[in-house]
Amino acid sequence: MNGTYDPIKRAETLEKYAVKGDSRAYYRFRPAKWYGGIVTGDVTVCNLLCAFCWAGDEIRHHPQKVGKFYSPEQAFKRLCTIGDKKGYRLMRLSGQEPTIGREHLLRLLRLVDKTKYRFILETNGILIGHEKDYAESLSEFSKVHVRVSLKGTNEEEFSALTLAKPECFSLQLKGLENLVSAGVSCHPSAMVSFSPSENIRKLQERLAAIAPFLKSEMEIEELILYPHVTKRLKKIKMGYNIGHDPGCVPKELI
Repeated sequence: MNGTYDPIKRAETLEKYAVKGDSRAYYRFRPAKWYGGIVTGDVTVCNLLCAFCWAGDEIRHHPQKVGKFYSPEQAFKRLCTIGDKKGYRLMRLSGQEPTIGREHLLRLLRLVDKTKYRFILETNGILIGHEKDYAESLSEFSKVHVRVSLKGTNEEEFSALTLAKPECFSLQLKGLENLVSAGVSCHPSAMVSFSPSENIRKLQERLAAIAPFLKSEMEIEELILYPHVTKRLKKIKMGYNIGHDPGCVPKELI
């Protein structure tokens, strides 16, 4: 089943479930422990189907059944209410892929730019790699930092983990290249729980060829064994080198 879909076409097909005008579908707003404390809006719809994704299968496979549409202003108000209550200074969209629904995201970032908050854009980077002017649009904002989450360390791992066409891994790297070229603050993270050390080293070399700081600032991402993730991995008979119980994630990974 590896390599059966194109993430760009998948994004185009599923966008109707995520976007209405400039409104975006969210399934929850919440405080989260990551980054030392960050207010989070979880959006629906992703253009990848990662085996290790912590989102439940209802969210992944039936986006038309989950979530509620919010305008950028409504979403921003919900995020600020939680952030102000918790005393956080960081804000993000997570859950699925936030770069789907570009106009909503850009309008939300315009609102963030006028506040005390800093925005962490967590993305697989594929649409930013596919559309060069996406990175250029993000360069308008002073409060945004982009975390590009690489799905494995190479084309083969990417396809095994996502079931997407292997060549689309290069779009993740192209996304980083476009961000660096546009002067957008960014760093890569890489899911390495399924990767031998040699593959990790080779990925670092590919990142350094784009920009030296990408190698030194690569964040290590490791598998979190939520019950539904464990069940999913067993179903597809996928082994892993390292994984963590949700209640025992090492501090350096939070």
